[in-house]
Amino acid sequence: MEKYSQLRDLVSKLAGLDLVEAPAVSDTQILYAHDPSYLIKILSGNLSPKEQQDIGFPWSELMVERSRRSAGATLAAAKAALNEGLAANLAGGTHHAYRNKGSGFCVFNDSAITARALQREINTNLKVAIIDLDVHQGNGTAAILENDSSIFTLSIHGENNFPFTKERSDLDVGLPDETGDAAYLAALHQSLEIVDTRFKPNCIIYLAGADPHEGDRLGKLSLTQAGMRQRDEAVFQYGLDRQIPIAFSMAGGYGREIASTVDIHFQTIQTALQLQQKYS
Repeated sequence: MEKYSQLRDLVSKLAGLDLVEAPAVSDTQILYAHDPSYLIKILSGNLSPKEQQDIGFPWSELMVERSRRSAGATLAAAKAALNEGLAANLAGGTHHAYRNKGSGFCVFNDSAITARALQREINTNLKVAIIDLDVHQGNGTAAILENDSSIFTLSIHGENNFPFTKERSDLDVGLPDETGDAAYLAALHQSLEIVDTRFKPNCIIYLAGADPHEGDRLGKLSLTQAGMRQRDEAVFQYGLDRQIPIAFSMAGGYGREIASTVDIHFQTIQTALQLQQKYS
C-alpha cells in the first residue's frame, strides 16, 4: 500500500500535469460490471471469512471507500483522456475482481466498470480495448467481458503465474519465466498489430503493471527498467499514432525493494508525459 503515497509524492512534483482527487464510482456504475448481490455484500460487510481471504484484506468501511475511488479514478482518467489524449489513475488495475466476487487484492473491476460506463454515459459506439500488461492474467476482466464484442480484452502475462486457472480473453499471450526484454517486446508489438487488425479500438484502457520487472518478487518475466520503458512507449505510441485516447492505471508491483516498484510506476507517468508533450 505504501507505494501509492510514494508515487503520488513524486508525481506531484512534475510540471505539466494536473493531480486531481479520485472521485468515487456510484452503485449504478459498479452494477455495469458486477452483480447486485455482490455489491450488497460489499456495502453491508457481509462477506464470509473465505470471501475476505480471497480478496486479500479484511472488510472495512475504508476498504469500500478506497475501492470505490480506485475504480472512480480510472473512469475519471478515461473521461479526461477522451478530451486530452492521455490520463492516468495512480492506483487501479483491479483486474482479478469477477462479476460476483473479489480476488487477489481486487474488489471492483475498474477497467470493466470504466469501459461500460464510457459506452453507457458518453458514447454508445465506443470500441474499447483493454490492454493488460500486468504480469498476472486479467482473469476477472476476461470473465466479465467474455461475451461483449464491443470491448476487446488483451492480456500479456506470465503463463506460470497467478491465477493458475486462466480465463479466456479476446487475446491471451502467456509467456515463460525469464522471457526478457526482446521476446516480450516482440510479443507486445505482434499483439498490438492483432488488436489493430481484428478490432480497431477508438479508446484504450491500459494496465501498466510494474510486476514484469526483474526486481519484482512475483513477476518472473525479467524485464529490465529500459525494457519496461520501451513497453510503455509502445502502447502510448500505438495510441498517439492513431489518435486513440488512453487511460492507464498502475496495476501490480511487488518489488523486493519498494523503491524499484515506485520507480517503474513513476517512469510510466514520465514516459506518457514526455510523449504527450512531444505530440501536443
